[in-house]
Amino acid sequence: MTEGAATTIWARAFADELARCGVQDVVIAPGSRSTPLVMAFARDGRFRMRVHLDERSGAFFALGIAKASGSPAAIITTSGTATANVFPAVIEASLSEAPLLVLTADRPHRLRGADANQTIDQVGLYGTYVREFIDVPPPVADGPALQHLRTVAVRSVATSLTAPFGPVHINFPFDKPLEPVDPDPEFVTAHPIAANGRTDGNPFVEISVGRTELSEQELDRLASALAAKRGVIVAGAEPEPEKVGKAALSLSAATGYPILPDPLSGARFGPSAGADRVAAYDLFLRDEGICRALNPDLVLRVGATPTSAALQAWLQHHNGVRHIVVDAGQRWKDYGSTATDYVKADPEKTLGALVGRVDKSVDQDWASLWHTASRAARHAIDADEGDLHEGDVLATVAEVLPEGGNLFISSSMPVRDLDSFGLPREEQLMVFGNRGASGIDGIVSSAFGVAAARPAPTVCVLGDIAFFHDQNGLLWSREPDCPVVFVLIDNDGGGIFHMLPITDHEPAFSQFFATPHGLDFQHAAGIHNLDWSDLDISDLGTALASALESGRTSILRVTSDRETNTRRHEEIAEAVAQHVLDTLR
Repeated sequence: MTEGAATTIWARAFADELARCGVQDVVIAPGSRSTPLVMAFARDGRFRMRVHLDERSGAFFALGIAKASGSPAAIITTSGTATANVFPAVIEASLSEAPLLVLTADRPHRLRGADANQTIDQVGLYGTYVREFIDVPPPVADGPALQHLRTVAVRSVATSLTAPFGPVHINFPFDKPLEPVDPDPEFVTAHPIAANGRTDGNPFVEISVGRTELSEQELDRLASALAAKRGVIVAGAEPEPEKVGKAALSLSAATGYPILPDPLSGARFGPSAGADRVAAYDLFLRDEGICRALNPDLVLRVGATPTSAALQAWLQHHNGVRHIVVDAGQRWKDYGSTATDYVKADPEKTLGALVGRVDKSVDQDWASLWHTASRAARHAIDADEGDLHEGDVLATVAEVLPEGGNLFISSSMPVRDLDSFGLPREEQLMVFGNRGASGIDGIVSSAFGVAAARPAPTVCVLGDIAFFHDQNGLLWSREPDCPVVFVLIDNDGGGIFHMLPITDHEPAFSQFFATPHGLDFQHAAGIHNLDWSDLDISDLGTALASALESGRTSILRVTSDRETNTRRHEEIAEAVAQHVLDTLR
């Protein structure tokens, strides 16, 4: 068999195994060296193939698919710096535990380290951020080698779906010719399983990916801890929010413990199932007096570190209290070192098993304290008559999005405002964000990926700097099946820096931190023929409902003054804390 035919059957076998393993979505960033992979996946017919001109946007789109579907999505790139452009998405996939397959084409071994064109060292390029790196051998016309390649494909998928979920990097050295050449029929006949895979259509090897479960004895030990009278459940961002969020709510209802649900936990927006969800905790826990009054004797925590700095400070304030973390993966999720018990087990299964083992032994006065604080905070927010602010944007979006809708929330201020002002609701709302590394790159593309994987009305809320970082992502608006309504909060710079002490250091603050840019992003919408609206915050609800009804990608811009917004946040936080204090006395 010729070298070209060997390369062709090599790439086709790998693509075949990914399809057998259930991979459906493949993103292509154009390039020459990746030709064998691209042609193999295109020929297969079982994949949803999408193309983007920018590797970074392509990778973040695939990441959005992975987050929303829970299944691995693949990004294919050519060799050289194209592979480096994928790195930000790899980091985010690793730290937010999303299954991502990175398929990079490489030069053949003889060209590595030899000053060959478009050749960099791609071996172990992503370091510890991938769950596994596989440098695939050069293609050969050999039955056992092809069978091994098929197992590599299956292993890649299984590894990406083993807790903690994450990215896998598979590097393919290809020599010319790169264009497809039909394999030798005699080779296919002599090696039918290697060439065509298992005849039953199953993966070449069945890999069972289990979930860690606790013994009955360990569950009983945990259940006994939940006899504490003043317990609290803290639910952080989860890679499987629908599953773990529901389990956390069920345990809250069974124990009577109040639950503090992060917007990305899966427990904030949807049926409460009898749980007592605390609203606006980020606002009232900033007060030291309230922190002291809300003194727990047990904290049970699942998910990542909470978004709320006030909640993190409250956990630190009560350092020494029994603090149980339940997490399935090998990543340590206790940067504050407040945990007293770390349970390495599947959180959904563990919380679900505890529901049947606990009694509602909570001190009713304790539960009433949290309920009263939550109700008082809501009342203070509703009673506020000051100027509308960026928090009102997030409150409106969380209220208006229809049941079952998707919300992709940008890092920086939008996710913090959603945490503070996005009140719990009974109608289901799926919230996604890139909070693993909390970067603001790739937000636009990730939102389109979520919309592609989970067909439902989709809104993305982001600031002007995040929008600037991923303007290339607007090219995804050409895809017919993933419209997104972008709510662009434009405060002409980095509004979050106004929340920090550095704001007092002018003129350096404005020049190096706030960085006003004066850009009119309406021109970006025009390039991509997108609907654009300039709105007052008071008109956002009606405009958002109309934009979602249209089924088109559009951009709704609301402008905000950074200094006014900072002042309003301070006023509301102070009013909420004061009203909660007065109510608790």
